[in-house]
Amino acid sequence: MTLLNRRDFIRASASISAGVYSSCSAVARHSSSVLDKLNIACIGTANRAVADIQGVMSQNIVALCDIDGEFLAASQKMIQENNGATPAGFADYREMIDQMGDKFDAVVVATPDHHHAPATIRAIKAGKHVYCEKPLTHTVQEARIIAEAAEKAGVATQMGTQIHAMDNYRRVVEIIQSGAIGDVHQVHVWVGKTWGGGERPKQADPVPKHVNWELWLGPAPTRLFKKGLYHPGQWRRWWDFGSGTLGDMACHYMDLPFWALNLTHPTYCRAEGPEQHPDSCPLGLTVYYKFPATNKNPALELTWYDGNMIPKEIHGRRVKANGVMFVGADGMMFADYKSYRLFPQDKYVDFVPPAKSIPDSIGHHNEWIQACMNGTPTTCNFTYSGALTEAVQLGNVAYRTGVALEWDAKNLRANNTDLTAEFVSKDHTSGWEVS
Repeated sequence: MTLLNRRDFIRASASISAGVYSSCSAVARHSSSVLDKLNIACIGTANRAVADIQGVMSQNIVALCDIDGEFLAASQKMIQENNGATPAGFADYREMIDQMGDKFDAVVVATPDHHHAPATIRAIKAGKHVYCEKPLTHTVQEARIIAEAAEKAGVATQMGTQIHAMDNYRRVVEIIQSGAIGDVHQVHVWVGKTWGGGERPKQADPVPKHVNWELWLGPAPTRLFKKGLYHPGQWRRWWDFGSGTLGDMACHYMDLPFWALNLTHPTYCRAEGPEQHPDSCPLGLTVYYKFPATNKNPALELTWYDGNMIPKEIHGRRVKANGVMFVGADGMMFADYKSYRLFPQDKYVDFVPPAKSIPDSIGHHNEWIQACMNGTPTTCNFTYSGALTEAVQLGNVAYRTGVALEWDAKNLRANNTDLTAEFVSKDHTSGWEVS
């Protein structure tokens, strides 16, 4: 677990502009006498990570980390061509934080799910602001640990639910909260995507020289390397590394009802799907949640569907492959990323949306950058997104236990079974602990 091509890659620190970095409760407060840009380290450099790197390219990216030397070199080149300086390169983010932590203010985490919490907790403990891709963590317990650690440290945080920054979600939230369809007592959320199925390989392929397989596994159990199976793009299908379609997409689509209805923790969760496989996620899943009443909304039921279990109709309405249906006392509302419709249509033919009350976003990454610099709040901070991630991952817990869970969110346990402990938390390989 050593630095990858360290002599070739560590060149950026000498070119970083000098300045004084000050903080208040670990949230950066800049004045005219200090840097007007953040110094950022990025963990993960390929696939979704490329978009995250581009999202913070306006700042000084001083360090990159990836277990794949080819991906790392490609991103170093991209940054050098855009910003004129080549960031330092690491294979192990623990070494990056230990050795260069005084050179950067903030960290972007865009790795497979099983590395989200180990990378994030180390950055938070080092006093760094953190942007982490969804789902925030691989388990329910990790989400609670990360949210509490971030709040205690006072760092600026944002989970990578980029759709949250789009205009349509904001207008939907305003309409639901205006009471246009009455009190919402039921929500249906579905995504036709599938991440599941498969058997673990019995024979290994040679590990390419540019891949550090031990570091890729990190906190996960030892698994054989098989070309194209886990790295770089299929890891979501496996419990060891991902969370299936629910983990991949629910933080995007369940985000909308969570935001519009001020949801936090469910009190009940039950899941239906195919016979459980010990290694791979299901090809389709239905999850039934119950959320308690709040001072603004009545108790409600939320149902998630994915893969080959998505509905064709909701309350008699034909629906697309992905979406959200709010069912209220006075009507219904369908929404996806870019559009919404109210039902029954003849009732809402002259509907006038309420005046805008949620400001337009300056951009999901830019919200976080601004928060790092002056302490302004982000819309998907780890307190909000931690609770969302807990609910998402609880659906997988219900599926894997096969029990309808009477959920005690305060204590992270089910009141009616002891079977959840194995799936609510997990053992981390020594050196990768999350606490």
